[in-house]
Amino acid sequence: MTTSMLALTSSLASLSFSSNVAQKPTTVSFPRAKSASVTNICGTPSRMPRLVVSATVASPEVETVNLKKYVKSRLPGGFAAQTIIGTGRRKCAIARVVLQEGTGKVLINYRDAKEYLQGNPLWLQYVKIPLVTLGYESNYDVFVKAHGGGLSGQAQAISLGIARALLKVSEDHRRPLRKEGLLTRDSRVVERKKPGLKKARKAPQFSKR
Repeated sequence: MTTSMLALTSSLASLSFSSNVAQKPTTVSFPRAKSASVTNICGTPSRMPRLVVSATVASPEVETVNLKKYVKSRLPGGFAAQTIIGTGRRKCAIARVVLQEGTGKVLINYRDAKEYLQGNPLWLQYVKIPLVTLGYESNYDVFVKAHGGGLSGQAQAISLGIARALLKVSEDHRRPLRKEGLLTRDSRVVERKKPGLKKARKAPQFSKR
């Protein structure tokens, strides 16, 4: 009897030990990953690498120097030594124009015409209309020195200068240019201010009393 009781107690003890082992939670430990690897896995790195981008942009001064060299190479002896030359005037603006056979480039004061005239389509049309009238828009390069007045007056002075220079290419150009009114010097200028008036004709407000 005692032996059976001892065997029963030993079996119960073994069951309780196994139950304690089974109830104990099992923990699995993983080595902690570095912050860099975690951020790489997530796709959002905590520290972005510093990116340095260097770009070389040509300054306007360098472009002007290059265009000056180009114009001097195309016009040996300067503007006065050329044969196809014309002078145009409008208001206070004066433009000296030289034509040479080329591809249709227009350079004003060693700058591209579109840049110099600020991309204004009306002013660019003034410059191109004499060549377009004769169908020479891609046959001649135009070199201009302009000073005085504003850009609008200079553009119209360049137009007159180109028309006059085209007459030196051939006298047959006179009729179509005259028909379009491109050889007429526009003599209109700003009327001067009068004493006692605010402007040329504007008078101060009249007060009866």
